[in-house]
Amino acid sequence: LKLQFLYLIALTPDHSHTMKAALMLLALAGGAAAKDLAPTPPMGWMNWVIFRCNVDCASSNTTCINEDLFKVHTDALVSDGYLAAGYDTIHIDDCWMERTPPRDAEGKLSWDKARFPSGMPALGAYMHAKGVKFGTYTAESPTTCAGYPASSDHEDIDAKTFASWGVDYLKVDGCGPVAYYEKGYPAMGAALENSGRDIVYSCSWPAYLGSNETAKGDCYKSMIAHGCNLWRNWADIQCNWGSLHGIIEHYGKYGEYLQQFAGPGHWNDMDMLLIGNDCITENEARAQMAIWSVMASPLIMGNDLRLVPDAHKAILLNREAIAVNQDTLGKAGKRVSGDAATGQVWARTVSGGQAVALYNPTDAAADVTVDLSTVGLAGAVKVRCIWQQKDLGSFTGTFTAAQVPPHGAAFVKLTQ
Repeated sequence: LKLQFLYLIALTPDHSHTMKAALMLLALAGGAAAKDLAPTPPMGWMNWVIFRCNVDCASSNTTCINEDLFKVHTDALVSDGYLAAGYDTIHIDDCWMERTPPRDAEGKLSWDKARFPSGMPALGAYMHAKGVKFGTYTAESPTTCAGYPASSDHEDIDAKTFASWGVDYLKVDGCGPVAYYEKGYPAMGAALENSGRDIVYSCSWPAYLGSNETAKGDCYKSMIAHGCNLWRNWADIQCNWGSLHGIIEHYGKYGEYLQQFAGPGHWNDMDMLLIGNDCITENEARAQMAIWSVMASPLIMGNDLRLVPDAHKAILLNREAIAVNQDTLGKAGKRVSGDAATGQVWARTVSGGQAVALYNPTDAAADVTVDLSTVGLAGAVKVRCIWQQKDLGSFTGTFTAAQVPPHGAAFVKLTQ
C-alpha cells in the first residue's frame, strides 16, 4: 500500500494534494492495524512525575531508579487492585540505561548494571509473571532528555533489543533536533512492526511542535500511518494545580480539532495522572479523572503507589469512571461550553449515552449547568452520578450540578 502511494506521488507533477491524500489513506490503514494493540486508551503506572531521574541509590534506595522500585510497584499494582481495574502496565521512564559504554560490543543499548543487577529481561519476566505488562523508554535523539543513550539512527537494533527483553510498550521521547523526527518516528514504527513482538508505540513528536494543534495535522496523520498508538500533544505535566489547569485549558481550546485523530489504536495523550499525590487536592483529582476520561486520554498514574491516600485511590479505582475512559466506541470528547473563568461542560459519546464532566475551574464553589440539547439529548434524560455510582433521577432541558467545589468536577452519565 505504501509503495503504491509513493508511486502515485512520483507520477504527479504537483503532488502536494496527492501527498495529503496519501497521508490520510495511509493513516487509515495504519490505524486499522494499530487497533489490535491499543483498542482503548492505555492504562498503567509510570515513575517520572515523582521519581524523576533519581539515580542516587546510596542515599535514597527506596526512591531511586532501580529494579527494586519497579518490582515494588509491580507488586502494589496487583495487591492494591489497580491491575484488576485495568492499570496493566509498569512503565520505566528515562535514566535506566548504561552510560559507559553507551552501547555494548554488538551495538545494543544496555541497562545500568549497578541499579538493575538482574537485567531488563529478568525484570520484564517478573512483571509478566504477575500478569503485568512491561513498558520502557527511549528517544528519537542521540541522547535522552536526561542525557542517557537513545535511539536515533539505531531504530532497528533497538526495536529488536526491546522485543528480545519482552517489552510490551515503548515510550519514545524527542530530546534532540526536531528535524530528525520526521525520519526517526516512522523509522521506529517500521522497526517495531518488524521486531517480532507486539509493542504499543507511544510517540512524543507533536509535543515538540509548539502549542497550535491545528498546525500539526499532517504530523498526526503521519504518526497514525506509521503505527503510533498514542502521542503526547503538548507540555509535560508537573505536580501542581497550575500545570494541571493549564493542560485542561489547552485541550479545552483544541479538543474539537483533536477529536478527528483519536480512536481505537491511536489516542491523544494528555500526560500522566497526578492523582495519588499531595500536590493536588481531592477535588482537583476528581477533575483530572473526569476530564481525562471524557477526552479518552490514557490513564497512566504518576504517583508513589505506597503512599496513595484512600480518597485518591477511590477515584483511581472508580469503575464507572474507568468505563467511560475505556468505552469501546472509542470516541474522544471535547469541551462543549465554558472557559477558564466559568463553569465548563465537557462531553463524550459513550455506549448508551453521554458522559459529561461539569467542571468548576474557579476558586469558589459554583453551580454548573449542562443544556441537554448541546450534547444531543431531548426530552426526559436519566442522570447517573459516576462518583457516587447512583441514579439522580430524570431531567428535562437542563441538568445542574449544585455547588461544584473549586477546581472540582461533577461527573455524570446521561441516558434515555
